[in-house]
Amino acid sequence: MTFPRGVQAVVFDMDGLLLDTETVYQAAMIEAGQAFGVDFTAATYASMVGKTNPECGVMLRELYGASFPVEDYFARTWSDVETLLEAEVRLKTGVMEILDYLDALAIPRAIATSNSRQSVDRYLGRFDLVRRFHAVVANADVARHKPHPDPYLEAARRLNVHPTLCLALEDSHPGVRAAHAAGMMTIMVPDILDPTEEMHDKCVHIAHSLHVVLDLLKAAS
Repeated sequence: MTFPRGVQAVVFDMDGLLLDTETVYQAAMIEAGQAFGVDFTAATYASMVGKTNPECGVMLRELYGASFPVEDYFARTWSDVETLLEAEVRLKTGVMEILDYLDALAIPRAIATSNSRQSVDRYLGRFDLVRRFHAVVANADVARHKPHPDPYLEAARRLNVHPTLCLALEDSHPGVRAAHAAGMMTIMVPDILDPTEEMHDKCVHIAHSLHVVLDLLKAAS
């Protein structure tokens, strides 16, 4: 496999791609659902992967009724998430190796996430990784979120690299749609969600890990 164009920058999603957090979020939301008397399932969580909290709030009220206490539910969820992540937050395999390789080639990189900038600093800060990215686009930085292309277009703008010359790395379906709509070469590294036919059509490759992405970059250089 070769890239259709030379890769001049790389844009990373965060949750499920850099950080092994999706399983933690899922467990916390299922537990909170039990506390609030609703059947929040793994399939429900999968439908929310890649979406912002407000978008998930709308989905929760559609599922459980207009009076569902979304704010209280999220407060309980994020309290549990913080407890779990304080105990252990892990990097996905291959993160350090791919960043080292990009350093060696002086290839700029950014983060484009639906999460908050505070979460980026808190979680990646534990590994002293924020400084290794040349730009961070978080949920407050754009008016429209994934699957709209805005986060990826803003990341390319901040890196001063045309979107078509950027490689986007994503684990979620909304993220892949966003990166593809921005015109970026896109690789899906599946986490919670399996790749669909649509994902295969929108991606230049489906990689099982960042180690595979690194091998592809090395082969193209």
